[in-house]
Amino acid sequence: MEETSEKLSYQRNYNVVPISISLIIAGFCCMLSETLLNMALKNLMVQFSISATTVQWLSTGYMLIMGISIPVSALLIQTFTTRQLFLTSVIIFLLGTIISSLSLSFPMLLVGRLVQAIGTGILIPNIVNTLLIINPIEKRGKALGTFNLVMFCAPAIGPTVSGLIIQSLNWRWLFFIILPFSVVSLLLGYKYIQNVTELTKPSIDLLSIVLSTIGFGGFIYGVSNIGASNSALIAAPIIISCIALAAFVIRQLHMDEPMLDMHPFKESMFSLGCILMIVMHMINFATMLILPMFLEGALGLAAFTAGLLMLPGGFLNGLISPIAGHLYDKFGPKALIAPGYALSAISFLVLSRLVSTSISIPIIITLHCLSLIAVGLINTPIQTNSLNQLSPKYYPHGTAIMNTLQQIAGAFGTALFVAVMTSYQKKYLLGVSNPSSVKHQSLSLVFGVHNTFLIETGVLFVALILSLFICNKNKAEK
Repeated sequence: MEETSEKLSYQRNYNVVPISISLIIAGFCCMLSETLLNMALKNLMVQFSISATTVQWLSTGYMLIMGISIPVSALLIQTFTTRQLFLTSVIIFLLGTIISSLSLSFPMLLVGRLVQAIGTGILIPNIVNTLLIINPIEKRGKALGTFNLVMFCAPAIGPTVSGLIIQSLNWRWLFFIILPFSVVSLLLGYKYIQNVTELTKPSIDLLSIVLSTIGFGGFIYGVSNIGASNSALIAAPIIISCIALAAFVIRQLHMDEPMLDMHPFKESMFSLGCILMIVMHMINFATMLILPMFLEGALGLAAFTAGLLMLPGGFLNGLISPIAGHLYDKFGPKALIAPGYALSAISFLVLSRLVSTSISIPIIITLHCLSLIAVGLINTPIQTNSLNQLSPKYYPHGTAIMNTLQQIAGAFGTALFVAVMTSYQKKYLLGVSNPSSVKHQSLSLVFGVHNTFLIETGVLFVALILSLFICNKNKAEK
């Protein structure tokens, strides 16, 4: 008891506000860069004379490297100080941004993006872990809610910013605008970041790192190929990755100092939180791609206009995240998560019924905003409640697990639901006499989006039922 009091007293000595600002600025730069190239892909295809399949690796590769880097972060957090890890990850991200901005060829640009992803993959779990440590348990909801404002707002505004810059300037400015913010976050981190973690210096197990890399990386690569004509590109990586992941988990369970400890899954609320978080990220990431495709392909809107229509929802999500965190601290998760899933399910049900070539823009914006308000109500409480179930020694592992699952869920959900949409498009076109006409191409997209949103609604209703089992009680720090 005396040791706990001393620990909590030590926690209050942290300079929480400047540390949090340094972390959030760095996180904003990294998460903004994840979607910043979305509207520039067509320009890059022309500039470098490459196909759509090749250029997509700027996004897929980013996600792939993050999926590989994040699981290793639990080991890094226990091996290096908070300050060392923060400064190193920001420098790596900054280096990747410089390489990308000066790229003379597509391979050089891809290398720059992958270097950026390494920095992001190391940084994000370190940010969450640091926020957990420097904030007492009764304030964590608000702290993680503020950070989630960045996690969701930055990717949401990425396509809009990208469209605006591409319309006015060269694609290199997508990286030039990130540079000064990255430098500022590096300087703030150098001045304010404190060492908050207790280093245990676990032994480095190379086999665990190899199995983790093959398992998580292979799975993301496999699911990113869902919908491709060559089924071997889907089946082979997924089968190999599942074998590697099974071997990885078994090895972690039998190690005295595991790279990624599986003990957090013994807490039922942590496991349930992971399931609910996976569903939310699957739906959210898929919608961020499918809705703009509908706006451009079925309604004929320009890319920049489509990105602009997505912006209100992104801002509302950013605003609701810290509010939801504050409400979580007062009322617990049950008052937010179940209503959030109910709102999300109803929004997608209505959207699936109304989607057509004549649907009004205000209706789309309203329903999109409601769905992202729901995400704000769900994400922060799930993340905070799940991690609050763990004792401090498991924080690095818990944050690494949740952040890895977010990446896998995003990749899997996007690939799965885009494949579902495409299959329904093909089904529609098989039943018409002139499938190549512009009219039927638009109607096939409407048919595909309608059925995809309907399936997503069913998944959300299942998640709503599961959310009713979330427990309000948080465990005290052990």
